[in-house]
Amino acid sequence: MHKSVKDIIEKKKLGQKISVITAYDYTLASLCERTGIDILLVGDSAGMVMLGYENTVPVTMEQMIMFTEAVSRARQSSLVVADMPFMSYQASISDAIANSGRLVKAGADAVKLEGGKVVSKTISAIVETGIPVMGHIGFQPQTTALSQGYKVQGKTEETAVTLIEDAKALEEAGVFSIVLEMVTSEVAKIISESVSIPTIGIGSGRFCDGQVLVIHDMLGMYEKIKPKFVKQYLSLSEQITKAVTSYKSEVESGKFPAEENWFSMDRVELDRLIRKIGS
Repeated sequence: MHKSVKDIIEKKKLGQKISVITAYDYTLASLCERTGIDILLVGDSAGMVMLGYENTVPVTMEQMIMFTEAVSRARQSSLVVADMPFMSYQASISDAIANSGRLVKAGADAVKLEGGKVVSKTISAIVETGIPVMGHIGFQPQTTALSQGYKVQGKTEETAVTLIEDAKALEEAGVFSIVLEMVTSEVAKIISESVSIPTIGIGSGRFCDGQVLVIHDMLGMYEKIKPKFVKQYLSLSEQITKAVTSYKSEVESGKFPAEENWFSMDRVELDRLIRKIGS
């Protein structure tokens, strides 16, 4: 049995930190799953990391469904949460419900929406259908980047109050957890202490109830953007480049493939073949 939303909420009550990894494909999700990671988040950041977009805005429902299906096939014990892409829930509540359902059918256990009070009614409607929702406030890649650029959130009293109010509105709407992205540590601490549901930080300090990083970032595979909050546990981009360079060199020199890398006919069968084609 894999983890449930109740299991995630219970971890906060017990004072246990929640581990979240953003992954987009079966292979890496399988490796993450082996560690007992609490949540596999299928982020719309896949548009940038996997598809080469400049931001998350172009990502479609069809693409998110594909990535969600891949990650869910790897799931053994982790909870799978899938991002609702830009304009899959903003236009109408009926769209939001329908698209949430599509992600659940693709294998998600819950969906994630960006926004505070402005999406609270939409979240309530989705939750009422029986689909768990993870909230997301602070820096919101789908919209904040378009209007403000990549900026830390909650640096002033006014913006801090708005974030706190948004968090409480999301809790009232029924979310089971809230991602706090690029929120000042002080405000993240206040929010984490003022809501009963878990907060998941990304660039928001150590007082959140859990943390999330993109697997490609922490392994040093995606180099286009290197946020301050990312800790690189490996530098795979260098190792991968060296490996491919070695492969290219060995192909060109004839060193690869060697005898242990190919298959051979039985000598008797080979002799028969030579006699036949030579006759």
